[in-house]
Amino acid sequence: MNRRAWARLPAGLLVVAVAAELALVEVFWLPLRVGGVLVPASPVAAVAGNLLLVPLAFRLTGSRLVAAAPALVWLVIAVAGSLRRPEGDLLVTGGGAAGFVNLAFLLLGVIAAAFAVGRVMAAPVTARRTGSGTGGAR
Repeated sequence: MNRRAWARLPAGLLVVAVAAELALVEVFWLPLRVGGVLVPASPVAAVAGNLLLVPLAFRLTGSRLVAAAPALVWLVIAVAGSLRRPEGDLLVTGGGAAGFVNLAFLLLGVIAAAFAVGRVMAAPVTARRTGSGTGGAR
């Protein structure tokens, strides 16, 4: 790795850490109720977070691989929340209105992550320009 890549590493790690924290908060917001009414804050946060953090990671690091990391971290945490732990704990459950919000969280979050990563991967590579920019050597 060159010196420039090492300088961008902390920014990439910071964005991935923010993505992990946001994913954890989103999973714990799934059963959020205000006055007994289920509030679907997690699907909205999942879409917004994935659509913002992936391009931010790309902009800060210039690496497409690092840009995909926030989406991958979100997916790992969301799937881990839907798996039953040995103690019997389950964070992402199914059934009723809560099941609908949980499904929306997983589905919309994955779609937003895939869309954001796809946009970053399809972005044109900006070549470094050298020369005076006048169009020819004299």
